[in-house]
Amino acid sequence: MNFLLTWIHWGLAALLYLQSAELSKAAPALGDGERKPNEVIKFLEVYERSFCRTIETLVDIFQEYPDEVEYIFKPSCVPLMRCAGCCGDEGLECVPVDVYNVTMEIMRIKPHQSQHIAHMSFLQHSKCDCR
Repeated sequence: MNFLLTWIHWGLAALLYLQSAELSKAAPALGDGERKPNEVIKFLEVYERSFCRTIETLVDIFQEYPDEVEYIFKPSCVPLMRCAGCCGDEGLECVPVDVYNVTMEIMRIKPHQSQHIAHMSFLQHSKCDCR
């Protein structure tokens, strides 16, 4: 049943897209950074970009290393690829199915004592799925 609903949603999205494409044939396509302030973003683009996928997310280092509270980190957050987005079924959740470690140089400061560049590992998501 959920499979059928997903196909119906995609079919409706395609019809709406084709209808709006006819109306805007003369208008040039705009990339992400080239949007006009009052431009309406098309349904299909909104739908595709909201679906479960990896996206760069700023993650607080303390979220990944909660036991290292005696340090101050610079920067205090790092850019990581993480799973986010919506699934076609409300009973499903966007979760990572393929991950790997990435090592970054972070300034680790122990107030009034020392500071040094440390190599710290973070989990990066490379593939997501609705489960």
